[in-house]
Amino acid sequence: MTTVGKTCRLALLGGQKTVTEDPGDLFTWPIVTADDEQAVLQVLRAGRMSGNDITKQFEAEMADFFGVRHALGYCNGTASLLGAMWACGVARGTEIIGPSLTYWATVMPAWNLGATIVFTDCEPDTLCIDPGDIEHRITDRTRAIVVTHNYGHPCDMDAIMAIARKHGVKVIEDVSHAHGALYKGRMLGTLGDVAAMSLMTGKSFPVGEGGMLITNERRLWERAIAFGFYERTGAGRYTDGKSEITEADLVALRGLPLGGAKHRMNQTCAAMGRAQLRRYPDRIAEIQKAMNFFWDCLDGTPGIRAHRPPADSGSTMGGWYCPIGLYRPEELGGLPVARFCEAVRAEGGRSSPGANMPLHLHPVFHEADVYGDGRPTAIAHSDRDVRQGPGSLPVAESVPQRVFSIPWFKHNRPDAIRPYAEAFRKVAENASQLLEAPE
Repeated sequence: MTTVGKTCRLALLGGQKTVTEDPGDLFTWPIVTADDEQAVLQVLRAGRMSGNDITKQFEAEMADFFGVRHALGYCNGTASLLGAMWACGVARGTEIIGPSLTYWATVMPAWNLGATIVFTDCEPDTLCIDPGDIEHRITDRTRAIVVTHNYGHPCDMDAIMAIARKHGVKVIEDVSHAHGALYKGRMLGTLGDVAAMSLMTGKSFPVGEGGMLITNERRLWERAIAFGFYERTGAGRYTDGKSEITEADLVALRGLPLGGAKHRMNQTCAAMGRAQLRRYPDRIAEIQKAMNFFWDCLDGTPGIRAHRPPADSGSTMGGWYCPIGLYRPEELGGLPVARFCEAVRAEGGRSSPGANMPLHLHPVFHEADVYGDGRPTAIAHSDRDVRQGPGSLPVAESVPQRVFSIPWFKHNRPDAIRPYAEAFRKVAENASQLLEAPE
């Protein structure tokens, strides 16, 4: 790529902008076609929003896409994670282990089951759960390790699965950021015991609103059905008499949702999901090319690093949901990431500083008594105080100052993408101007 040069005055300080062209539909998402519209309209006109026939078709197609035996469509991703936890035996007095650096829905459903959340630190470059911080947190109460493929980057699943198998605990993959991504050639969501994911509009696989649980273990699938899909258990006046439940202990309880909630997916979302799935492999291939081109343009730029697996690893980022870059302020004279991003935006680029606040520092995980137990919910059913304060997970706590968002390109158009990369390079190569100028 042709660099902008270290003598260029930054736009934030009165220079010319780097990005000047209208991006058109370069960032438009989701891509809604006539096929999506027709699929949804057919459901609406037939009045079949609350059935499950279309959802079952979608489930079968999602199972085929992931290469697993079972899939179950949910009203949202949070419900699918709750179902996965209950299926894995998470209950009152038990514990789950999960990353602090993640979206709250990865772990908080455990509270609805009376379980305790034990947080781990993350790796500094992948931003995923650190396998080296898991094993010493396992106790006889631990039922599951929940992992997030954070910002689309695959976790170190070999190491995680070895720890889980050694201690006899389940692994739940949260694939909400990484639909279609690979770990050493294998699809994320197929490496743990069960996976759950959000399919909301902003995700790389969007269906409007919804979630999906996938697994190869029929027992886990049946337990998830029994917990939140009463109409599929085959008993009661509102069913057709057919049951998807075969486990004896679950058959005896069929007819009512054991979790006291209905998790069924709205079939307008299932219909849109079927239409989206037909094009999804081609779309993520296009996004992969575009995002990798962007980072290839920035190779060697001081102060910033790509957040992606090595090219020869067999691992990929899928649809690159919520893509970020890694910031190295020490290479730019200590320039704060917020000031760096401000300068990128002035160039016409797209960037914001930071990441999710580490959950272990949020007051909810220290003070909130959500269910009236007379003590903080974080330790309401625990035999010890697992709350973690500042300094307890140092890598996760440092991340908000060391990452920034990057443009999420939906089409591989090098001539349109290159100026956005140049905006980042221009700011990085001229960081001294920002250090010298007053804010």
